[in-house]
Amino acid sequence: MRVEIWSDIACPWCYVGKARFEKALDAFPHRDEIEVVHRSFELDPGRAKGDIQPVLAMLTKKYGMSEAQAQAGEENLGTQAGAEGLDYRTRDRDHGNTFDMHRLLHFAKEQGRQDELIGLLYRANFAEERTVFGDGERLVELAVAAGLDADAARAVLADPKAYADDVRADEREAAELGANGVPFFVLDRKYGVSGAQPAEVFTQALTQAWGERPPLRLIQQGSTDAEVCGPDGCAVPQQ
Repeated sequence: MRVEIWSDIACPWCYVGKARFEKALDAFPHRDEIEVVHRSFELDPGRAKGDIQPVLAMLTKKYGMSEAQAQAGEENLGTQAGAEGLDYRTRDRDHGNTFDMHRLLHFAKEQGRQDELIGLLYRANFAEERTVFGDGERLVELAVAAGLDADAARAVLADPKAYADDVRADEREAAELGANGVPFFVLDRKYGVSGAQPAEVFTQALTQAWGERPPLRLIQQGSTDAEVCGPDGCAVPQQ
């Protein structure tokens, strides 16, 4: 069964929601039969690549709140993250364009390292001092830590068209599915879960989606005793 997660590296609830989902997934009896795919969603797609500002300044401008209110919100997020075992810097973080990160995540998906990279990007953005915005070499370092080749990652970042269509396709699909915020989880293309829900909600969703998968229907055409290979070997036609 496939679970698709639309998210953005700049989204604190995506950071927390990923941890809560993984807590449910780790305890799920069919964990090894679940494929998790991360999809792209930009919270601030119109922001210029070089437009980087402190998180508090972004929050006060975007939501019309005071700096004290914005800081209180960050403190609350820090508490929520800490409850999931996550580090979270409640002060002096910055905010910027995440498009290059999403392009790099699509490259990582091709290499089978997507989950490793998104985890490192989240931690770098929310828990570490050095910024992930406007610093291509920082992203290359994180790509290498995720198991990717440095030169290949650098080449992706240097080419603005690389994987750009994949990012846009994910974003169009999110809109078609009715996702206007993230995190947004889609299970087996049948059920959607919106937001950083408690682990118990994800457990219920996984159980329900798994239990309602349609049984496999075999199409019988031609001989019903066609040759097959099994645990005891392969049937060899006798002349």
